[in-house]
Amino acid sequence: MSDRKEFRDLATPAAAHEAIASLDLSPAPETVPLREARGRVLAERVDAAIDVPGFDRASMDGYAVRARDTFGADEADPAELDLVGAVHAGAAPDVAVEPGTCAEISTGAVMPDGADAVVMVERTDEIGAGDSESSRIAVRTSVAPGDHVMTAGTDIAAGARALGPGTRLTPREIGLLSALGVDEVPVQGRPRVGVVSTGDELVRPGEELDPERGEIYDVNSTTIAAGVEEAGGEPVLYPHAGDDYDEMERLLRRAADECDLVLSSGSTSASAVDVIYRVIEARGELLLHGVAVKPGKPMLVGRLDRGGNDATGGDRAGESAYIGLPGYPVSALTIFRTFVAPAIREAAGQPEPATATVEGRMGVGERYGEGRLRLMPVGLLDLDEAATEGGDDRPLVYPVDKGSGATTSLVEADGVVAVDPDTEYLDVGESVSVDLFSPDVRPPTLLGVGEDDPALNRLLDRLANPRYLDVGSREGLRRLRDGVPDVAVTAGPTDRDVDAAELGGWSREWGLVVPDGNPEGVGGLADLVDRDLRFRNRPTVSGLRRSLDAALDDLAGERDADRRALAERIDGYERTAKAFESPIRAVVAGDADAGLGLRETADRIGCGFVPLGEQSVVVRAASDRVDRRPVAALAAELGGGADADIDAEEAGAADSASDGRPDLDAILADLPGYSRNSRNEP
Repeated sequence: MSDRKEFRDLATPAAAHEAIASLDLSPAPETVPLREARGRVLAERVDAAIDVPGFDRASMDGYAVRARDTFGADEADPAELDLVGAVHAGAAPDVAVEPGTCAEISTGAVMPDGADAVVMVERTDEIGAGDSESSRIAVRTSVAPGDHVMTAGTDIAAGARALGPGTRLTPREIGLLSALGVDEVPVQGRPRVGVVSTGDELVRPGEELDPERGEIYDVNSTTIAAGVEEAGGEPVLYPHAGDDYDEMERLLRRAADECDLVLSSGSTSASAVDVIYRVIEARGELLLHGVAVKPGKPMLVGRLDRGGNDATGGDRAGESAYIGLPGYPVSALTIFRTFVAPAIREAAGQPEPATATVEGRMGVGERYGEGRLRLMPVGLLDLDEAATEGGDDRPLVYPVDKGSGATTSLVEADGVVAVDPDTEYLDVGESVSVDLFSPDVRPPTLLGVGEDDPALNRLLDRLANPRYLDVGSREGLRRLRDGVPDVAVTAGPTDRDVDAAELGGWSREWGLVVPDGNPEGVGGLADLVDRDLRFRNRPTVSGLRRSLDAALDDLAGERDADRRALAERIDGYERTAKAFESPIRAVVAGDADAGLGLRETADRIGCGFVPLGEQSVVVRAASDRVDRRPVAALAAELGGGADADIDAEEAGAADSASDGRPDLDAILADLPGYSRNSRNEP
């Protein structure tokens, strides 16, 4: 273990920012076609080479006149002028305006010689024969020289400073450059950022995955590349590197030769197989290894020597910047957002994005005492006046943290709370500042927790911007009791009493899912106990698990046996899978002879099914949230419960089912083994 790199003195977040700031990521300026310039940043000043407009032009439809010919004219005593012709936009004038004459003119047309003003058509009358040779125009108002005329260079004059360096090109600036006839512009280069994921276990999305070998899809390459592009960089994805020194060195040096910055993820923690830090020390300079922040402690900052030429033959002698991100997606994305994205934006000349900070109050207590800055992903729930206590309209804030290995933590969160290293506990109701992931973050209209269920998934699709956390029936009730979510969905027997209003529900058939044709002849729960069959269970928080345990209690009673003894005889009883479909997938893969599941899932995936019973699924709302508009919308979709008579559209739900039935009935009719609870009939 002598080659193992240990974390000793972790750098402070400020020191990590300083180390990254010392790296040179700046690319050379480049020239791009105007059609490709949106979002880019000007590298140098652009001056107007022409007048815009390049001629005196009419700014409205009317008549081009000599202003002095209209002096004194009014409604009672109009000035009469001879009409000598017309001038249209896009055509050179073929008439001149002499004293006592005028010419019809269109908006944008070149002012004819002799004319210095335009009279709008609404303030004139045509008299005479009605043709240009003999018609006369009565002008019922006087105008001054320059009225309704845009003179040459009024918009911008030749030689004027049009746009300065550092200007971000939006459609407005591109419009100005188009008016100046510019077809290509000098812009600040986008830093090329090489993205390398490391680890023997990684597989590219789209390729075959072998879970038995511990393989997982490469999440970081695509997500970090998207972050690079959003920050103004040009991502370059490289093949993922295994945990081999020679392969790692070859890939990192190739990326360094071709890019301004190399970003790797994984192989940065204190482990004997983590070799990146040794590559950096041997082929460059390691500035930092480890930062006092959670998530994301194992971060590397350094430089990599270049070989001298990139893949296109360009001269890239010198050094490339290098930053190593942690391997877990949440850690990698958090560290990238906090430390790396600002450096890429600065190198690309992009402004810092608009930030949005929301002051909220903790909905639950949170304990923390690791002595590191914690960047805690959190969700928000805005409550209307009917659901706030004491008039406090600050949104509820709740942690959304499934661990650094769970990519859904950031998807289910709205922002981050920075918890100071000295803070050991955040109390319920305590004020916190939430740094939103972006200014356009939309907190959910309704927050639900509890059991996962196919009918529920379809029901949620009917609501406007809900968020649902499938934490299981028992945990769902606990969270509802603690006061954060609006609703909790439970299945099967429950042993918690919660002050809640029942909105409605349904029944679902549950049992053992077996391979198609039931080759092992599984007949019921007793076969799992008495025979050598491999089983895949659900966790104890699941309603399905509680129904299974209740059935096992009944079997134990019939045999006058101890339930725990029977459970120990089931091969795989303690081997659980989180989601309602996961045990069935184990059956399909041949890893189990039977799995705990639903008839709906068995039919949909093409498996056999051994029924064990029906289970009630109930949707409950917090008592103080029943009057909230989104909760009322859910009640309307259920077609029963506390607010069954409310109109779904008025409550904010989607369009009702086309056949006029409550949407729940339409959903249940399409799911094998599902029916409405008799006590919740509308």
